[in-house]
Amino acid sequence: MFSLDDLARIIAERASAAADKSYTRSLLDRGAKGAAKKFGEEAAEFVIAAVAEDEQALRAEAADVLYHLLVVLEARGVKLADVLAELQRRTQRSGHDEKASRAKPAL
Repeated sequence: MFSLDDLARIIAERASAAADKSYTRSLLDRGAKGAAKKFGEEAAEFVIAAVAEDEQALRAEAADVLYHLLVVLEARGVKLADVLAELQRRTQRSGHDEKASRAKPAL
């Protein structure tokens, strides 16, 4: 079965391709800011599909969101394994307790 680890590996491999041959490379060439902007666009499309209750569109947009999220992580040098470790750490207690324990940003 295809996994997010598989997708992260493919993105890392395509990062070394030429931009004219790889959409992934062209996104990475925009830098983290450009990749994050594209992720935001895809996230908005996901929300629209969810609200429209279009299951096929929701699947397609969810795939786009996951792909573009991993591209942003690649652009910033953050490993999927580190994100998954953070999720694992957070799931060791209730979501309400975990959220309350996070440091509040200074205003």
